[in-house]
Amino acid sequence: MKKIQFLTLLFVLVLNFFNAQTITFVSEKTNLPLPKVSVFGKDGSIIAYSDIDGKVDRKSLNTSQEKFQLVYDNLSLGTFSYAELDKDVVKLNDRVKDIEAVVIKNNKPARYVLIKGNFNTYVTLNSKLNCYTDGIITYVFDNKTKKLKSTNVEQYRIFRLEDAKNEKKETSSWDYNNFLDLPKLKDVGNIGEYNSKKAKIKELKSSNKDEIEITGEALQEKELALFGYRLFDIKSIINHSYEKDSKKTLKDFLESNEIAFIKLKHKSEPNYNQVIVYRNFYPTEIDFSDNNDVAKVKFNKDNSNYTNNYWKDESFPNMQTIFSSFFKEDLKEKENKK
Repeated sequence: MKKIQFLTLLFVLVLNFFNAQTITFVSEKTNLPLPKVSVFGKDGSIIAYSDIDGKVDRKSLNTSQEKFQLVYDNLSLGTFSYAELDKDVVKLNDRVKDIEAVVIKNNKPARYVLIKGNFNTYVTLNSKLNCYTDGIITYVFDNKTKKLKSTNVEQYRIFRLEDAKNEKKETSSWDYNNFLDLPKLKDVGNIGEYNSKKAKIKELKSSNKDEIEITGEALQEKELALFGYRLFDIKSIINHSYEKDSKKTLKDFLESNEIAFIKLKHKSEPNYNQVIVYRNFYPTEIDFSDNNDVAKVKFNKDNSNYTNNYWKDESFPNMQTIFSSFFKEDLKEKENKK
């Protein structure tokens, strides 16, 4: 009996210890965890990003920051003091805008599934923004195999910070625009494919959707030396959202968010630099068609290419507005070569 009581007490102590190390963001309305909440420091650095359980590391919130801006669903939830966030559970008003319904244009049997929507991708270097892109894109899938056939950008913008450089031996000064990859939806129609891979999978059932989180890691214990550079601690987190209680097919697809982490340095540099890539896609319409010929332009990271101000649509995930509030004129758009 005493042994059981001791083990129970030990379990409670361990649970309390781990809870003390994290802060959990939950919805004020549903009391469910809020994943994908970005915590911005006063200098515009992204210092934390909540996981599928709504948790962030408490250590990431430095008291010297004083004020923090929280961003959820590409919109600011407001500014919070350290005291307001220094709790085990923080309730947030997450429904600042209505969820846009995905339009199903045609549901008849067809050869292809075309998913059109809005995207944004941005790269941070040591937590601070390095480059940014957003636009409109269409993904074409084979309707039988559900495999991705093509990725087609219709319009896009490119932004860079003016002080980024490319000194060969100073990775801390690089412009990481080569990391501005488009969102990758390779297995979004075959979510079961991840079960056969070396990945950790978790599911969250919220009040209005099902979320699947897939995480993978590499080079966790030993660095990779390559051409005078060192790579270490590579991680990826993929979060795909589907209609609530659905079969999680392409027709049920609602949203995709990816984060890729990598630490790198030149061998002459004393410390690693943390590079994080955020890729987000939000479908607006799904079309079943026998024709896979869709409008597209070449995605050139040295210039923008658009014909209208698509980012002014209220439903567009315009993170550039958030970033420009911190970086002002330092965040420059590349020339529009339409």
